Amino acid sequence: MSLVRSHILVCTGTGCSSSESPKIIEEFEKQLAAQGMDKEAKVVRTGCFGLCALGPIVTVYPEGACYTHVTVEDVEEIVSEHIVKGRIVQRLLNKNGGGEGPVTSLAETNFYKHQFRIALRNCGVINPESIDEYIGVGGYEALGRILTEQIPPQQVIDTVKASGLRGRGGAGFPTGTKWQFTADAVSPDGVKYVCCNADEGDPGAFMDRSVLEGDPLSVIEAMTIAGYAVGAHQGYIYVRAEYPIAVKRLETAIAQAKEYGLLGENIFESGFDFDLELRLGAGAFVCGEETALMRSIEGHRGEPKTRPPFPAVKGLFDRPTLLNNVETYANITWIFNNGPEKFAAIGTEKSKGTKVFALGGKITNTGLVEIPMGTTLRTVVEDIGGGVPGGKKFKAAQTGGPSGGCIPAALIDTPIDYESLGAIGSMMGSGGLIVMDEDNCMVDIAKFFLEFIVDESCGKCSPCRIGTKRLLGLLTKITEGNGEPEDLDTIEELCNHIKQSALCGLGQTAPNPVLSTLKHFREEYEAHVYEKRCPAGVCKALIQYVVDPTKCKGCTRCAQGCPTGAISGAVRAPHIINQSKCIKCGACMDHCRFDAISKQ
Repeated sequence: MSLVRSHILVCTGTGCSSSESPKIIEEFEKQLAAQGMDKEAKVVRTGCFGLCALGPIVTVYPEGACYTHVTVEDVEEIVSEHIVKGRIVQRLLNKNGGGEGPVTSLAETNFYKHQFRIALRNCGVINPESIDEYIGVGGYEALGRILTEQIPPQQVIDTVKASGLRGRGGAGFPTGTKWQFTADAVSPDGVKYVCCNADEGDPGAFMDRSVLEGDPLSVIEAMTIAGYAVGAHQGYIYVRAEYPIAVKRLETAIAQAKEYGLLGENIFESGFDFDLELRLGAGAFVCGEETALMRSIEGHRGEPKTRPPFPAVKGLFDRPTLLNNVETYANITWIFNNGPEKFAAIGTEKSKGTKVFALGGKITNTGLVEIPMGTTLRTVVEDIGGGVPGGKKFKAAQTGGPSGGCIPAALIDTPIDYESLGAIGSMMGSGGLIVMDEDNCMVDIAKFFLEFIVDESCGKCSPCRIGTKRLLGLLTKITEGNGEPEDLDTIEELCNHIKQSALCGLGQTAPNPVLSTLKHFREEYEAHVYEKRCPAGVCKALIQYVVDPTKCKGCTRCAQGCPTGAISGAVRAPHIINQSKCIKCGACMDHCRFDAISKQ
């Protein structure tokens, strides 16, 4: 195999693929051949680099030049200037800490320098569809050592326990303890299962998807180790059908692992057998709950079961079952290759290691970040995320999706770990982190998450089926300007009833966004109820668009852009808005050139 001088890494995750990175790859291969450099440079399809706001991203090594917002039209210049002549294309360089000067490595950029990548260590580094590249960065060393050295299963479990790893799917249950429960459980016929939750239904979350798209074999190797540890020989990966790239790469990875003898019978000639199958989910949020997920794998309607018994004792097909999510498994081989002590040294006393977040919302650098536990929210928002754009003020951050809570600006120095977030009414969740600014209405935010929960509730238990719908009705009433003072007490009481009586985690955590916003932003609720006013100017029923006659030039642009004909006035004379016709779409403000229309 001939060596090449340059490697051109192109992100082929969902975000960059939707921005035509496959066409960029085709153009690179075409231009390399046309300019006689196809033997000198190699194009590598990788997973997500994390800088999703700057995609498509192309990184060229050995120089480490990171090009952002690359288009098909830019490829010829990159090849002719950088690959052929060795001259960096300055105009395309990543500006996140790099500026216009010398090339700055990704690790030194503002976005990366506060991160520590364990679960994402191979994403953006290797070709996720090549098992040889995975092996080349240490893949299958952990499993090979465990099986060839015949390390006892209990010692494997003890290693996971010693690391302090906790489940990254939401509640943060100790991973080693869960493995121990499954290993100790007695199956009537000796059959046990290992499952991976890759359902990831939280709005704005794409951590697990990115790991599966960028490093699927790390999950497969970890599940094989788990199977050996707990005494299981069959595994299932439950992945959303809406993740076509992840599904394709999982299928490729499983096929390659079987071809190399790393899945199936007699792995590493150790006598240990383990196989994996995919099961595609139809997008039901409730199937992220472990018992509902297992019901779906069995071919039944995805509804949760009453616990106990817990899945570790009686799970899939009524057999002892271990279930972890993608990110949890993505940490396993790193722990075995680097030692549990090194993992335990990262993070806080009770929250070890790192956590991956999908950073989105009103933030400059949207994307995927992995930080040591205990990193403050301020570091994530201001240093990694680059702050709130447009000169707006940071107002809150939502962690944990529909199951989490809102953290106000006053608590921006809160460390991000399980205990600290729980103490302020939020939770880690699977890892969505949505940033909000002064233009967000917190009552409307709570209503948004309740709408999602009501739509996704399986309806099996009345606290979730009826309670969340009643809760949504009260929030809608308030945002429409019909709220009454007693509604606030009713909301709080109803939230507590739902938390205490719902069957599964979906219902039990559904009130969290409401309770946290009510606690930290009560003045906004009261403004809606007592003053019939939305301070953020979001709730349509509580706002008006008004023309300032001293600024209006009578250009008629606002009237021309109004879809309902609510604006009238003569040319070169101040216009007025008929509030009974206005649908409050804001088109008039968009069309006005003189800043004469305001939202009140």
